[in-house]
Amino acid sequence: MSHLSANDLKTGGVAAIAAALAEQPEVIISVRGKDRFVVMDMEHYHYLRECELDAALAQSQADVAAGRFVAESAQAHVARLDAMLVAGASHQAPRRKA
Repeated sequence: MSHLSANDLKTGGVAAIAAALAEQPEVIISVRGKDRFVVMDMEHYHYLRECELDAALAQSQADVAAGRFVAESAQAHVARLDAMLVAGASHQAPRRKA
């Protein structure tokens, strides 16, 4: 993966990113010697998002196949979520006022 420093970006601007992306699909931007950001073109970004959605669909299908789901009405679902929120709130420590 190609690397650019913040200084390279400051002096070269978008042209530095474009040149780096001509060689690799992603460019890492480092700030003070530490990798901080990744830049990519929109086509590659959309490809990665599609991969994420495909993985989420595969996981959901695996959950259904393994029986890890709840079949219920919308009202029952909301009631179950409300109960989970109340149970979660009761497990939190009370906040102190500053």
